[in-house]
Amino acid sequence: MKGIIYNAVEEAVTELYSADVWDDLLEAAELEGHYTSLGSYDDSDLLALVSAACPMTGLEAGDLVKTLGRHSFPHLANRYPELVDSSQGTHDFLRRVNDIIHPEVLKLHPDANPPKFEFEDRPDGALRVTYQSERKLGVLAEGLILGAGDRFGEQVRIETIEGAGETVTVFDVHVSPVD
Repeated sequence: MKGIIYNAVEEAVTELYSADVWDDLLEAAELEGHYTSLGSYDDSDLLALVSAACPMTGLEAGDLVKTLGRHSFPHLANRYPELVDSSQGTHDFLRRVNDIIHPEVLKLHPDANPPKFEFEDRPDGALRVTYQSERKLGVLAEGLILGAGDRFGEQVRIETIEGAGETVTVFDVHVSPVD
């Protein structure tokens, strides 16, 4: 996993809790935590951080990863505003991930292995998203999607259809304006 994800998670933890909590997590997970945005790091580091954070936060692993994803999105978006701000909302942004966002990520980080997404418009207005990654982090993708909704001022509801926690996760993304 690219270091930029770890940087965004660190910023989210610091924002939600504190810098001291981040340091405590690193110590509890027995990690050094010197993540550079261009570096590549073992996915097990994220799992170790989540395992250490669950008892500290009282959250289940899936809820914690989703929360971290949601609060990491602004930090990622601020690094690449031109890729986010040209979108016309959450659904439009999601449709651009494979064709614009991930190719740009690969230009900057050629060794990155981003997830792949497929999209299908549903009759009820939802966008069906199929997440594919060996990392099995569909819940992180859900959190990032919620963060995108926050960025675009939209209420996002995600309904998992199948494969939660698997290599392939399918979920419907429902978007409505914030009241």
